[in-house]
Amino acid sequence: MRFRHSDGTTVHLAYCTNVHAAESLAGVLDQLRRFGEPVRQRLGVDRLGLGLWLARPVATELVADPAAVATLRAELAHRGLEVVTLNGFPYQGFHAPVVKHAVYHPDWADPRRTRYTLDLARLLAALMPDDAARGSVSTLPLGWRTPWTPARSIRAARQLDLLSEGLARIARPIRVGFEPEPGCVVENTTQAIAHFQGVDKGRLGICLDTCHLAVAFEDPATALDALATAGLPVVKVQASCALHARNPRDPATRFALQSFVERKFLHQTREGTPYGVDDLDVALAGGLPGHSPWRVHFHAPLHADPKPPLHTTRSVLSSTLKELFGGPVAWTDHVEVETYTWQVLPDRPVGDQGLIRGLTAELDWMRAELRGLGLEEVRG
Repeated sequence: MRFRHSDGTTVHLAYCTNVHAAESLAGVLDQLRRFGEPVRQRLGVDRLGLGLWLARPVATELVADPAAVATLRAELAHRGLEVVTLNGFPYQGFHAPVVKHAVYHPDWADPRRTRYTLDLARLLAALMPDDAARGSVSTLPLGWRTPWTPARSIRAARQLDLLSEGLARIARPIRVGFEPEPGCVVENTTQAIAHFQGVDKGRLGICLDTCHLAVAFEDPATALDALATAGLPVVKVQASCALHARNPRDPATRFALQSFVERKFLHQTREGTPYGVDDLDVALAGGLPGHSPWRVHFHAPLHADPKPPLHTTRSVLSSTLKELFGGPVAWTDHVEVETYTWQVLPDRPVGDQGLIRGLTAELDWMRAELRGLGLEEVRG
């Protein structure tokens, strides 16, 4: 879906396809049929944006075969779908039985990460609609914090230079956004400013994930003002909510949180600052004192509340959207709904139709939020 800000900016809204398991071109084409087009139809729109996740094997397949790229582009158009952004954070294996720390590899000290990201940027340039102003690729915030050494920082800086040089050679403008996440080398916007102050800010910037922002207990207005002062652009915003537990010592709250402990993804948990642990089960086992509210890196549906007494950080998402789009200038033009955890929720949707209903409800909620901020939905 597209929206027009009062400053004339076209704002693209998409949902991220890393919620679907597909690591071949055939699998990606199938998810367009099974999910992308049905979600578009339920929303009643002529055009729906997708934030495609093209795992390393899919990207390799496409790069080697220009005819396959043409096939994917034609299939997107046939089903009323468009792509202006790619999620390049997971390299591959995002739907393995256990992901956890594996999602941070290879990191930005490894040339494989650079090659993959540039492959994605080239593919995006070929897949984007002709009238799209630019594309974006989101990626990990350098790597997990351990083992990250000064030597790895030096190697990563070289890779970022190569990334910028490679992006400059692509015919269409593509920017890469680094996504701060608790537990990583770059956990928050303050660290992002410190690590990326010397990069090519015309091509590199920040992917602002509102779940991560909330888990880090960052204030949206303060964070965005700091990024603006540093000249770091918000390349893309990922609309997402974290879990919020107001009283983590309450037995009913702890029982509810226990239902979100699962083995697939990492669920970093923070109790304000400076208290934090790397997974929810560690927090529940005594890793956090529980004297003040917890926020958990568990992407919860945007539109729905978990069972009481748990809450989400939807208010942080709404505040961030207001800061980004409620003023005279749009801070970014790419918005991606990224709830990849549907299949590990305690009350997970049943079958394709259940997931289609959930994705549609999230996008409908986002549509209402953007309209409420004065953005005009662009039809056709």
